[in-house]
Amino acid sequence: MGAETIRLTTAQAIIRWLANQFIEIDGEEIRLCGGGFGIFGHGNVTCLGEALYNHREELPLYRGQNEQSMGFAAAAYAKQWLRQRFMFCTASAGPGTSNLVTSAALAHANRLPMLMLCGDTYVSRLPDPVLQQMENFQDPTFGVNDAFKPVVRFWDRITHPAQVIQSLPAALATMLDPGDCGPAFLGLPQDVQGWTYDFPAVFFERKVHRIRRLSPDTDEIADAVALLNSAQRPMIIAGGGVQYSRAVTELTTFAEAHQIPVVETIAGRANLLASHPLNIGPIGVTGSDSANAIAEKADVIVAIGTRLQDFTTGSWTAFDMNARFISINAARFDAGKHRSLPVVGDAKRALEALGAAMAGYAAPAEWVEFAQAQRRQWDAYVADNVTHGNRPNSYAQAIGVVNALCDPRDRVVTASGGLPAEVTANWRTLSQGTVDVEFGYSCMGYEIAGGWGARIAQTERERDKDTIVFVGDGAYLLLNSDIYSSVLTRKKLIVLLLDNGGWAVINKLQNNTGNESFNCLIEDAPTIPEPFLVDFEAHAASMGATAETVANAAELGEAFKRAKASDKTYVICMKVEAHDSWTDQGHTWWECGTPHVSESARVRAAHEEWESARTRQRRGV
Repeated sequence: MGAETIRLTTAQAIIRWLANQFIEIDGEEIRLCGGGFGIFGHGNVTCLGEALYNHREELPLYRGQNEQSMGFAAAAYAKQWLRQRFMFCTASAGPGTSNLVTSAALAHANRLPMLMLCGDTYVSRLPDPVLQQMENFQDPTFGVNDAFKPVVRFWDRITHPAQVIQSLPAALATMLDPGDCGPAFLGLPQDVQGWTYDFPAVFFERKVHRIRRLSPDTDEIADAVALLNSAQRPMIIAGGGVQYSRAVTELTTFAEAHQIPVVETIAGRANLLASHPLNIGPIGVTGSDSANAIAEKADVIVAIGTRLQDFTTGSWTAFDMNARFISINAARFDAGKHRSLPVVGDAKRALEALGAAMAGYAAPAEWVEFAQAQRRQWDAYVADNVTHGNRPNSYAQAIGVVNALCDPRDRVVTASGGLPAEVTANWRTLSQGTVDVEFGYSCMGYEIAGGWGARIAQTERERDKDTIVFVGDGAYLLLNSDIYSSVLTRKKLIVLLLDNGGWAVINKLQNNTGNESFNCLIEDAPTIPEPFLVDFEAHAASMGATAETVANAAELGEAFKRAKASDKTYVICMKVEAHDSWTDQGHTWWECGTPHVSESARVRAAHEEWESARTRQRRGV
């Protein structure tokens, strides 16, 4: 074994190996890597580019417009595939690669697999200092690519071709591990990319992978059962890990069998349909009054597949001080937070084990009735909140229009500003796994780029459905070039561009903390002598999209029907009110740094009011 060899360059070996990795999904073997996103420069075009050209059929390479947006697209692709498949990103040495740091952080925060194949400076150092090299005077091995170490799960710099025999499987194992899942980075020095080595032929044999399902410890299950059996007011927090485990059916079965109300995190939106009687709504800062009402009273909380981020926990003020947590998570790091009783393991298997051991338990009927009554009140609020003409143009109205007209299997994507809160609170789930609100890193610019990546994945399974992007004007101006990408590659998007004249949600936070409006809305920027608005319709049209501007929610509905009928990317622009059109219910307290001293009486009063809620904050327990 291993006697036969193949002489390849480092770059050729990496790409040939990737092309021969497969995964079994629903009984079908499919290539694990869906291809990649690339921008070529001197640091990756000559060697890695040559290798990719020879595998362009197996690993299609999408031409990027911006390295950061390539990473966002790769993350959204992996999320759409429930972490079962991934894309790579390749960038040149220097700024091309460093532009990927933000998207690596997004993938890391969201526990998403992404492979980065990035140019690096020469191992030989003979031509140093080279173009775009960041020299370190004390350590010549330390460079820009080392900046990725805090934001990836696996990092390596390939300094000899033989290293890929060990490094590639290690990187892939990290990306497929349910507990350690995240981005992997390989720095590829420009000389090493072209160096040759006699690789064992068996290294390139077709390999079929499966994602490991870790069975929970029987003692941890027994402890969880004992605590749950004592619960008078139990509640389940369902996170994104439920979907990654493909455990939605098991979650539903478990909740129904034991009549335990379920609330959802932002990442866990679309675990349960809006109509399910035990779905009490989204929880936390961007949540619902219904979910937060039961969170305040719950005595035992089962957190499944969530890292319990501050927007979920209301900076740990959302729960009763004496509530006990059971945390089911594939990651040991997440399972033990805040004195949780940990159940380390796969959500699907853990729920099956819990259900088998809890025969006969059901939550008290009066608790379930209380939770459902709260949900009915919230549903009534949302129905009014999304109604046309009830107030000036709002995000909620636009969300309501799309929600009423979209196909149940259409995918919704948003990420930053006020839209994550508005979509999370107002969107009524029509089909499981159809909502991508990126709030792990809440990255401006993810919206359109992530929509493109999600659409690439969607066309591989549900070509006749649509990917719908909600984006504000601020995020659009930050990163919009993948409208052009989507048109070029015929990956149709429907983009709802909702223009409120700047960073209106941050202006809202500014005002809520007693500060004057300053530099958030375009009209309030002191260095702008004559404010004017962007013609977003013309801008989107210049990139090849069909675009139109509408005046109100009624016109938006007609435009959305035209967008659904269109065969290419369609951008619908609508102005929304910046000050008084927000969803004003459903929020918990959120810790935010406010000035302890100020000359402004409003700022001082806001600080005192903000801090008054801190008495409800759990201090790490």
